[in-house]
Amino acid sequence: MAQTPEGKVKDKIKAILKRHSIYYAMPHGAGFGNAGVPDFLCCWRGRFLAIEAKAGKGKPTALQNKALDDIDKAGGITCVVNEENLHEFEVFIKGDV
Repeated sequence: MAQTPEGKVKDKIKAILKRHSIYYAMPHGAGFGNAGVPDFLCCWRGRFLAIEAKAGKGKPTALQNKALDDIDKAGGITCVVNEENLHEFEVFIKGDV
């Protein structure tokens, strides 16, 4: 089975997180989980980091935006990452900004 474009972005995000020794979990969004939870929940430099992966011109859904906003309000860091900003995401993770 061919991998989806979003699946390819997730694989690249995983590689970046592993390269920088960042703990992450990928919660299941269906079934008993909370709808809208970001694709990656991470611990980075002692901070809570949530990442929503998108492909192409994909945008977060209303539920995903609410979850990202709630995380922001709680003091966490949120990112929406796609093919076009993977490099910028890694620069941010490395602390070069």
